[in-house]
Amino acid sequence: MLTGLHIVFLGGDARHLELIRSFTDLDANVAVIGYEDLHEQLHEVQHSKLTREVLRKADVLILPVVGTDDHGRVESSFSAETLLLDKEYMSCLPKHAKVYTGIAKPYLRNLCAELGIDLIELFSRDDVAIYNSIPTAEGALMMAIQHTDITIHGSRCMVLGLGRIGLTLAGMLLRLGAHVKVGVQKPEQFARAWEMGIEPFYTKDLYDEGVNADIIFNTVPAHILTSHVLTRIPHHAIIIDLASKPGGTDFRFAEKRGIKALLAPSLPGLVAPRTAGRILATLLMSIDSGRTKSKSRDTFFSFRDMRSRTLHNES
Repeated sequence: MLTGLHIVFLGGDARHLELIRSFTDLDANVAVIGYEDLHEQLHEVQHSKLTREVLRKADVLILPVVGTDDHGRVESSFSAETLLLDKEYMSCLPKHAKVYTGIAKPYLRNLCAELGIDLIELFSRDDVAIYNSIPTAEGALMMAIQHTDITIHGSRCMVLGLGRIGLTLAGMLLRLGAHVKVGVQKPEQFARAWEMGIEPFYTKDLYDEGVNADIIFNTVPAHILTSHVLTRIPHHAIIIDLASKPGGTDFRFAEKRGIKALLAPSLPGLVAPRTAGRILATLLMSIDSGRTKSKSRDTFFSFRDMRSRTLHNES
């Protein structure tokens, strides 16, 4: 049980609702900021404004998957208000508090480092990113089916990048009967793709490799689908860019050429928020129950340890 632990959610999306339910079920004290437009009722939850007082009580601060933008603004799917997490607010957190996000931008990293606050980026963990790649890949397939007039089976698909999302997506496409090519940068990735029965090529040769593609999935967070490359992409092709904003595609030139190009970051929160939320909740609960290795416990707080510290401070 998490009795006595104060957890504050600042912003977020549908994924965070599953986390909130998990924490309240374990008797934590949960406060949410930026949820005033949420249509469903959250039981045993305190709805708050962004104030110094609520942050002073926080043992844990949970931010959206992207944390903040480059100026400290925090996004919430359930509020039209501007949430700004600046140094003045962050300095109100207790010294033992932990800040959780998916991926942190330099603004948040620098602010936490300056104030000596522990920042944990969940998506830097391989296990979280691999689990999360499943709803991401399924969402990408859903978009491909919605925006094409052909089947995945038999289509000529190209996956750019063979990281955690690229591996999952390429495997799904292969099992659905697509002809899959994958663009890689490293020899070991080339070898892995070949071992999987996927046709590999180096992304430096993308200009020549994209001439017959029906569907292109980009996972590379760099400007890879340039105007030069797009001149060789067929007009009927569709590009689904899964990289974080602004993506890796020249969207202006794609539109000019009549190529449908869609930017689709954060798909898990859109297509499978309950599953994505359960992934995070299960991970955090497993840390508390001691099922993770000691290295992971060094990176993440133990809920039991945090609760003991909270009770000590209150006494």
